[in-house]
Amino acid sequence: MSHPLAKIRRLFELIEPIATISFSESVDRAFREVGMRNFWDGYFAGRAAPLGRAPAEVVHAVFYNFAEGEVARHIPWVWGRISPEEAIALRERASAAALRHKLGTLAEDAGLRRVADLAARAALSAPTDGRVLYAGLRGIEVPDEPVARLWHACTLLREHRGDGHIAALMAHGIGGIEGHALLAASFGLTLETFGRTHHLPKARLDAVTSALAERGLVDRVGALTTAGRETKQRIEDLTDSLAAAPYLALSPAEIDELIAGLEPVFAAAYEHVPLDS
Repeated sequence: MSHPLAKIRRLFELIEPIATISFSESVDRAFREVGMRNFWDGYFAGRAAPLGRAPAEVVHAVFYNFAEGEVARHIPWVWGRISPEEAIALRERASAAALRHKLGTLAEDAGLRRVADLAARAALSAPTDGRVLYAGLRGIEVPDEPVARLWHACTLLREHRGDGHIAALMAHGIGGIEGHALLAASFGLTLETFGRTHHLPKARLDAVTSALAERGLVDRVGALTTAGRETKQRIEDLTDSLAAAPYLALSPAEIDELIAGLEPVFAAAYEHVPLDS
């Protein structure tokens, strides 16, 4: 049974801040305490760990949105300080602690177990075909404790959607940095001012903007054109469609129950820090 794509989109919006608490200051601090040099060491160690000791080229391909050479500054260096198995455990422990802190008394609410169970049932139900990072995460044992279980389920659902988003970008001929350009433009920003790309060489950013301008997707200063807005919307719509599979495990009533249950968690966890397009 399919569900309205508006509800699939809403679930993405609710799940995002819960999953991305893994990129918060307290989780970064936990990784630094075991030898990571900076935020990105911990980011790559934690997020790439389900892939095992995959080389930088593979992680770059799976993550898609990073510029050439960025992954190689961290992979495989991080594996000399922490193993993938240790990174998985540390990330889960620190992320659950960070989420628990955000939730306060809500973390002890009896209803949170039901929300976590619904999210986990959906997260574990989708096919793994073509979903590399999602497949890697599926090999990790699901925590039983409700807060950790909810974070883990939301991370699975986020990466399932992320794998589909990459497919949608590729289907529209949009490269990783070009995806950031479209996202930045939708916020009224340029690549030079967008948080995920501002550090890249100006010549590289200019080349991305020029390539999109030649296709009529942005103007000469990087603002979205009508064609650019339409293309971005098609990508988002396809991404939502491709993200629907996990939720087929839930009934319409359970989907509504999950959305209602996630609302207060979202309100407590929300931090708008877009890291990926």
